[in-house]
Amino acid sequence: MINKIFIEIPTWLGDAIMTTPAIENIIKEYPTAEVILLGSYVSTQALGKIPNISKVIVDDSKKEGNRYLNLIKLAKQVGKVDLAISFRKSFSSKFMMFFIKAKNKYSYKRYTKEEIHQALRYNDFINRNLNINRTTEDLKLYFDKYKYKNLTLGINPGATYGSAKRWYPEEFAKVAIEMSSKYDIVIFGGPGETDIAEDISKLLDENGIKNYKNLAGKTSIPELIEEIAGLDMFITNDSGPMHVAAAFKTPTIAIFGPTKYSETNQWQNPNGKIISKNLDCAPCMKRECPLKTHECMKSIIANDVIETINKLK
Repeated sequence: MINKIFIEIPTWLGDAIMTTPAIENIIKEYPTAEVILLGSYVSTQALGKIPNISKVIVDDSKKEGNRYLNLIKLAKQVGKVDLAISFRKSFSSKFMMFFIKAKNKYSYKRYTKEEIHQALRYNDFINRNLNINRTTEDLKLYFDKYKYKNLTLGINPGATYGSAKRWYPEEFAKVAIEMSSKYDIVIFGGPGETDIAEDISKLLDENGIKNYKNLAGKTSIPELIEEIAGLDMFITNDSGPMHVAAAFKTPTIAIFGPTKYSETNQWQNPNGKIISKNLDCAPCMKRECPLKTHECMKSIIANDVIETINKLK
């Protein structure tokens, strides 16, 4: 009998959200079990409202002291469980899982070399280890949509992984300026992306655009999710907020350069479109352009996005 389940989720927001179909399937398989969730502050803020979760533990093992002693302490916080599942494959995760007291333990593993979406990989991991055969359903976040007064377009110019994934602030601004007669504009971004957002704000100001607000660095994770969920249109790099939008079927234009959209595009968002030039050098999967040209992003222009918005409407 499975009464208590421990689940460790990925550190990054987007990766954590892509585990949600698999987590939903775990809960469907063991509907009466309590779930203990462990992850980064950001990922637990996003997934902590999943039903059946009885306890949320934030992994702060890197903050002070010896990390490995801290990981042992985290394992003790979990206590005894019937089933322990980690969606991470790092050494630190495997180290902590060693100290988890569980009848059955499973750490994430890729079972196929085939190029498939990451949501499918996470669900395949669950199916194989729990000996079940559940399909990979939609991404799921338990938040309400923010209600905007007017039609609203959100732009997300950041991407935490690295500069290679980022389209250019001046191009985002050109799109916002063009669409501002039809939409109010909201600029999103994390605490480390305020400079990019400010560059866009300045360009909007210089062009007399008043119906915008810059929320970069000003929203909590729940607020970020709710505001993206309520948008009428969203333009984003390959990022965590892109997957937030997918969970709510927000009409989205996702700009891809160095990463594999076959693996990390929006999962099952019928209102989503990808813009990519599919250059020979892409996807390189690098944090910074190894050729120093960044052509995969430079070759995408504002008009590409504007035309796609007009087709989506």
